[in-house]
Amino acid sequence: MAGSKLSDLCLRISAAGFPASLEGADISVASVNTLEDAVEGELSFLSNRKYLRLLETTRASAVIAAPDVAVPDGRSVVRCADPYAAVTVAIVLLHGHRRHPRWGVSARAEIHPSASIGPNANLAPHVTVGEGAVIGADCTLYPGVHIGDRARLGDGVVLFPNVVVYDECVLGNRVTIHAGTIIGEDGLGYAPVGGKWLKIPQVGRVVIDDDVEIGANCAIDRATLGMTRIGAGSKFSNLVAIGHGTKVGENAMFVALVGVAGSVTVGKNVTLAGQVGLAGHLTVGDGASIGAQSGVAGDVPAGVKYLGAPAVEINEAKRQFIAVQRLPGWSKEVNQRLRDLEAELARLRAEMNGGQT
Repeated sequence: MAGSKLSDLCLRISAAGFPASLEGADISVASVNTLEDAVEGELSFLSNRKYLRLLETTRASAVIAAPDVAVPDGRSVVRCADPYAAVTVAIVLLHGHRRHPRWGVSARAEIHPSASIGPNANLAPHVTVGEGAVIGADCTLYPGVHIGDRARLGDGVVLFPNVVVYDECVLGNRVTIHAGTIIGEDGLGYAPVGGKWLKIPQVGRVVIDDDVEIGANCAIDRATLGMTRIGAGSKFSNLVAIGHGTKVGENAMFVALVGVAGSVTVGKNVTLAGQVGLAGHLTVGDGASIGAQSGVAGDVPAGVKYLGAPAVEINEAKRQFIAVQRLPGWSKEVNQRLRDLEAELARLRAEMNGGQT
């Protein structure tokens, strides 16, 4: 859609399940942009109230905002209780979905004769597909993608440049994996024998369920035995590492630089913020949320918020942080009190000794 009336956008946003109404002139907008960068003819949005001040200076012709947000007079407003969801719909309507190049099945792709390629597959030059591999319908594989022997991709999978899917691994429908990510490399499996490390064969696989999106330069280890599994609807940022045999539940959100050791069980709807590290063989309950740079060494109950290293319940973590910040002042105060006590003790001793020190 090259442009749209705000009234039409309201109808489409409402139809998507986010009731929206128009306040002000029913103008046309051509694109969506941030409050800082928007210009005339563009639509912007306010979802985080810390940016309220930008409503005074933005050049956007219209904004999406919650019903209780005051917007300067003269600017059209799309009112919606969930502005972030509303702008997501608006972006799709005004900008469309990402368009991939069309290669068909390139003659420069290297495909094993026993591999199965589904209808409408879109395989770029320099894609390699191994023996017995299965590529579903409507898949797009960018240059440099390697699909190992007997790996299976569902329908609508998109793999960006240089993604590697090792042998036997399984990707569900509509999985998206960004450039440089590796699925199914050997996990860190070694046994200490005679002062050396003896490699344990990694004969499991990775299974990624439907509608998962994984960022760039991630690594998901194959299991030693059985499977490493990523649940349906989960979303990973860049530079996420998942250890062998770990199971991640549905609709997880892992932010950049998360590291999860082997044999961890992560429940549904779990959020791990940036640089969180989970030790091996622990369980994180459904709906738990762990704050940035936390180090988790034990099980995390369902529905709680943890923070810190070692991670604890978030309110306890805040108390610890405050205490640490106050330590310099407390130390100065304690030292002064000790000096005062020493002086008082010296005075009392002098009195006891008849005024002699």
